[in-house]
Amino acid sequence: MKKEIPKGQGAVENIANKFFKQRYETSIYQDNYEEELAKTQILEVFPKTIVNKIKGNSLPFLYSVNPYQGCEHGCAYCYARPTHQFWGFSAGVDFERVILVKKNAPELLEQFFLKRGYKASTIQLSGNTDCYQPLERKLEITRKILQLCLDYRHPVSIITKNALVVRDLDLLKPLAAKNLVNVSLSIPTINEDLRRVLEPRTSSVKIKLKALQTLSESNIPTHVMVAPIIPGLNSMEILPILKAIAENGAHSFGYTLVGLNDEVEPVFKDWLEVHYPDRKEKVLNQIASLHKGNLAEKNIAKRNTGNGNFADMIHKTFEIGRKKFFSRSKFPALSTDLFDGTKGEQLRLF
Repeated sequence: MKKEIPKGQGAVENIANKFFKQRYETSIYQDNYEEELAKTQILEVFPKTIVNKIKGNSLPFLYSVNPYQGCEHGCAYCYARPTHQFWGFSAGVDFERVILVKKNAPELLEQFFLKRGYKASTIQLSGNTDCYQPLERKLEITRKILQLCLDYRHPVSIITKNALVVRDLDLLKPLAAKNLVNVSLSIPTINEDLRRVLEPRTSSVKIKLKALQTLSESNIPTHVMVAPIIPGLNSMEILPILKAIAENGAHSFGYTLVGLNDEVEPVFKDWLEVHYPDRKEKVLNQIASLHKGNLAEKNIAKRNTGNGNFADMIHKTFEIGRKKFFSRSKFPALSTDLFDGTKGEQLRLF
């Protein structure tokens, strides 16, 4: 019988880094497994740039900023896991236990704002890993970025799974007053038992919904990503989720279909074996049915559209929910007109 994986961990073990010929493997079967892998390591890195320009038109934003690489939240399905390999780590346990932090992110972002000829376009926090993961409580890198956006009157969009975002209401409120911020909360399930193992170090369902309500009552535009939809796990929750987020003030919602790209596939398979062995094959077969028999689909647009009867059923269910709970809701676009490359309001008088 397999041991219980450490509390708050999503991946079962460290899978091989595809860029390395050799590997050091620490397994869940080891006696010292928890001592080896259960503690988070923090490594500071020193990037020369912080703003990522998005290629193509598959995402609704042009720029993203990621203050952290890796994510303590531990979601087994996370599409960002393979990116940890570029830093020399595993997409498995390393992704959630070896976190690279970019303390110079605010300084680099200010340099970007001051580039000659730069025209403001909404910056997404975060496009890859969560900007409000647990380390943010101590390091406050995201908070410093928000302060910078307020100082320069630059639009910023936030997506997070963590209710820690409400800590920064004192910055979000004045940003929202100038139409410079919106917040997307990721809520793929309102089943707390599923949430506890699916995304083990995120905020609880109750706290997420309370954060959504607080943001909405503070006049901050709120969006919810019901993502990803995983057949056999949360696909039956679509309408209850939409009802719950509407009741707690969400202005709009979006959703994605799960796709087990690259090294996400073995991580997710191992996770299923530990937590839902009785339905593992059913879940995997239904995921494959969304993508023409494949578990993965790298193209974002194709992945979110999917194929087949199950994908059609998901889309139709969301459409029903949209008409029932969000027929009059609208998510406002952010303003880019206030940014002129100066810091503070006083210079705008001249």
